[in-house]
Amino acid sequence: MKQKLTTINHDRDNVGLKYIYPVISRRAGGLSIGINVNINNACNWRCVYCQVPDLVRGAAPEMDFQLLERELRFFLRQVLEGDFFDKYNVSQSLRVIKDIAISGNGEPTSLKGFDRVIELVGKIALEMGVLPKSHFVLISNGSLINQLDVQASLKKLNNYQGEVWFKLDSATENGRRLINDSKLTTEKMMNNLRVSTRLCATSIQTCMMDYLDEDKAKREREAYIELLKSIKEESIAIKKIMLYTLARPSFQPEAGEIKKLDDKQMEKFANKIKKLDYFDVSVSL
Repeated sequence: MKQKLTTINHDRDNVGLKYIYPVISRRAGGLSIGINVNINNACNWRCVYCQVPDLVRGAAPEMDFQLLERELRFFLRQVLEGDFFDKYNVSQSLRVIKDIAISGNGEPTSLKGFDRVIELVGKIALEMGVLPKSHFVLISNGSLINQLDVQASLKKLNNYQGEVWFKLDSATENGRRLINDSKLTTEKMMNNLRVSTRLCATSIQTCMMDYLDEDKAKREREAYIELLKSIKEESIAIKKIMLYTLARPSFQPEAGEIKKLDDKQMEKFANKIKKLDYFDVSVSL
């Protein structure tokens, strides 16, 4: 029998397709159908916890849209009408499509013509009855939302009642350099977040880990809370704050320096956010 899909098995080759891969997602709480736009393992960031092997700097390659359509229709039929759940020994409680998530091995919005992906996936999922029962999610670092073509994509995602999961691992520019190897300024990050929330439902996703020394970690947490206070003061509409920690090993040089954050620290920080009395907060351990 095939290995059971788990939260620690996010192998992009699980079903032998180029663009489509299934995972059991902690944050989604069940079966998530992933769309891997960055099949070349290229991203404009390099997060220290990234599980992508042979990660390189760059953008998504040109997409074969006809192949994407064939693969998505084929896979959805296997899940909805075929023996996918039995073949992969999926638990009975998880035999439901929780979401279709455009993500993969890099920043998906770097794809030229990304709006075509949103339109194609949304149309097929609606036609086959997956939407609107399941969620339609774009997992993004948010760094390219200032671009007009990406904004057009978010408008289309909103038409399908979709949602952006906007990465915010650090509220400081120094923290983003250390954790994400990104030079994104706080001003640009906040502007992109504002745009995202205006165009589409948006949640913030934050990876928490034991990486910085105690003093730096404390300053990072304080800065994060202050940033959330600013978001509250502006009445920026954030659907949820999703906190999670490491579940799979990193393939980056810093892998030996990072560790999963313990449950008590995760819950303690979540409670601090809840005390702001503005945000819905979830914790994935």
